[in-house]
Amino acid sequence: MEQRQGRSAVLDCVAKDSSDNRFNVEVQQENEGASPKRARYHSGLLDMNTLNPGEDFDSLPEAYIIFITRDDTQGSGLPIYHIDRKIEETQTSFHDGSHIIYVNSSIQDDTELGRLMHDFHCRNADDMTSIILAERMRQIKETSKGVEEMCKEMEQIYNKGIEKGIEKGIEKGIEEGKMKKAKEMALSFSHMGVPAEQIAEAAEVSVNLVQEWLSEKTGAAK
Repeated sequence: MEQRQGRSAVLDCVAKDSSDNRFNVEVQQENEGASPKRARYHSGLLDMNTLNPGEDFDSLPEAYIIFITRDDTQGSGLPIYHIDRKIEETQTSFHDGSHIIYVNSSIQDDTELGRLMHDFHCRNADDMTSIILAERMRQIKETSKGVEEMCKEMEQIYNKGIEKGIEKGIEKGIEEGKMKKAKEMALSFSHMGVPAEQIAEAAEVSVNLVQEWLSEKTGAAK
């Protein structure tokens, strides 16, 4: 028997519904972060972490990999793309329970999905159409408990990056991984309207470094 070992990955958000269907939601600012083969890899990771030893393969639930992208990565001008496997010779569906969905967040029309994408880009809760999302943003931005939750999430991400670096035995990799995750979180928090000073405190970096990261993002968007 050949033993295989591959790269690891941290999934942004994993959830399941009342029917035990599994969902992995990934938010991507850059097109290369939402490649078809990355979606394929994430689908495999989701399955591997769902089925218990000894369980039959038919016990696997439906699995959805959802990429929310800044741009139209598929290039057909649609707000959403559903990808499922099919049998080429008969043009019928191959029901393996694996689904990949790309959401084009640049389309923010007056539909349920368009309004959700609009809210996704809002910096202020008062600008949102969804009462639930607006309330959650207020909790995160305007309460001490919300700030504490953000700090805890940041700490967990740091620890995962550090553990990965230790496994590789490369001290430089630990620091680079930590800074990369800190930058990603800084950009995400900035998108939500969190002040640079608060981001710096949560990330345990200088305000100047946070402002530098935000300036790079602004320059790249021009």
